Amino acid sequence: MALIGLAFACALGVTFLVLGCALYESWWPMFVLVFYFLSPLPTLVARRLSSGYDSSSSACIELSIFFTTGIVVSAIGLPVILARAEVIKLGACALVVSGNVVVFLTIFAYFKIFGNEDIEYSMW
Repeated sequence: MALIGLAFACALGVTFLVLGCALYESWWPMFVLVFYFLSPLPTLVARRLSSGYDSSSSACIELSIFFTTGIVVSAIGLPVILARAEVIKLGACALVVSGNVVVFLTIFAYFKIFGNEDIEYSMW
């Protein structure tokens, strides 16, 4: 049930992104999709290299949180900079930023809900 809710939330966020592009006839904000794919990578690498997110912190986990934060801030900043440079309109910027918030909260919720599952990669 949680996975269905996460899929719905992600689809809602991407719908906001597409609406921001289609309604204002500027497809430059679609570059935010690159950040959607990059944002979980530092966390996945850190979880693979360390023992996981337990109470003790490690430098690898802290570095992955730092990189993920940089990616999220860049994804939110890109439409703002495009709107400031008048490449896109403010309405498109608002829709893209709201879509970003929904998608990144969905990614965060995914790691909170399914983060404790240990997958044995050696069994493949």
